Amino acid sequence: MMKISTKGRYAMRVMIDLAENNTGSYIPLKDIAARQDISEKYLESIISLLNKSGLLEGARGKGGGYKLTKAPSEYTAASILTATEGGIAPVACLDTAKNTCPRAAECKTLPLWEGLYKSISDYLNGVTLEDLVLSDNPADNYVI
Repeated sequence: MMKISTKGRYAMRVMIDLAENNTGSYIPLKDIAARQDISEKYLESIISLLNKSGLLEGARGKGGGYKLTKAPSEYTAASILTATEGGIAPVACLDTAKNTCPRAAECKTLPLWEGLYKSISDYLNGVTLEDLVLSDNPADNYVI
């Protein structure tokens, strides 16, 4: 069973927190940690991944902290999870754009994994940070 790690789940909470408290100013790490009940040390590792992916912008010193680099409507759940999880593919052979598995041509399960990946990808790319901030439960809006 594919599971999103704690890092991925916390990253979603952090990004929602930054969107909800988005005033254009930098938000101190300690404030995010306190509101989300996440240790500052663990939060630093999550913020680092989000920052390296260009999803956040940071500033050091007095008045420093973190803020979003674009509007909440421009972030998808997929982009946030990809930054922290390294991808959202359910199996390793779909992690890269070109499937390099030597068994791909005769793999009977590949269509199953491709269909699952498409469903996951479509759903996570269809939910924005803005949706998560504005809605009580954005999952209710998804139709299969």
